[in-house]
Amino acid sequence: MTTGDKAENTGEKLKGAVKKNVGKAVGNERLEAQGRAEQAKGSLKQAGEDVKDAFRS
Repeated sequence: MTTGDKAENTGEKLKGAVKKNVGKAVGNERLEAQGRAEQAKGSLKQAGEDVKDAFRS
């Protein structure tokens, strides 16, 4: 995995966490759900990259 991919996945998870927390703070369930979805997407991408790395080693 390249450093860029890792940073992108981490950024996506962080962006999702911010959206989730902002949505929770202002009572916006839609924004909170979008944040949770983005966090999950970033985590899945990261897991996929980890699997690729395991097979490369």
